[in-house]
Amino acid sequence: MASRQQQSIEKMQVRQNYRNLWHTDLMSTIQADTPYCCLALWCAPCVSYLLRKRALYNDMSRYTCCAGYLPCSGRCGESRCPEFCLCTEVFLCFGNSVASTRFLLQDEFNIQTTKCDNCIIGFMFCLSQVACIFSIVAMIVGSEEISEASQILSCLADLVYCTVCACMQTQHKIEMDKRDGVFGPQPMSVPPAQHMSRIDQGVPPSVGYPPQPGYGQPYGYPPPQAQGYPPAGYPPAGYPR
Repeated sequence: MASRQQQSIEKMQVRQNYRNLWHTDLMSTIQADTPYCCLALWCAPCVSYLLRKRALYNDMSRYTCCAGYLPCSGRCGESRCPEFCLCTEVFLCFGNSVASTRFLLQDEFNIQTTKCDNCIIGFMFCLSQVACIFSIVAMIVGSEEISEASQILSCLADLVYCTVCACMQTQHKIEMDKRDGVFGPQPMSVPPAQHMSRIDQGVPPSVGYPPQPGYGQPYGYPPPQAQGYPPAGYPPAGYPR
């Protein structure tokens, strides 16, 4: 158990070293695709189903419950009826379904989450925890004031949760639009099937976007200047400057 937790921590550290960025951050998703953001708000499970299927290149033979990130993954009969299992996942474990699709895209395309996005997601979780604590305290104490405060906090936490999930799913949709060539001249080729268990993978497989100048930041650094030679464009010795 401790070894598995250590592997999960190491995997999270690997994600921090990803160098590409989301095409649109969470703050800009409403402006980037307002109709889809509204759809993701009112029909969240249906959108989650469609996005996961699209993330798998519409090949449901690749499907694994929660994209292989949870202990139950691969043990739910996905191979026999992947569509039904995905339906069950998005309705019964909606939060996990959104997060799994996000991790799937991040690991495939080496996408990091910005500090602003992390703050928004962290605020959502913290607000949910505070609302839960207030509800427990209200039940124990029996105070009407605390009970009203817990109800207000619960409503606020639900509102933030639904809004952030809608923006997150819109962010995923825009990223896959980019992958499929909506923002570029050529769609990305379908990568070969891969095992989805990220716990067993120290480094994500090199599939997805081929190297191209228009995507994210380039990997590595430019070659160092050869010693003993002036840089390009520098006038030769003795030439008047």
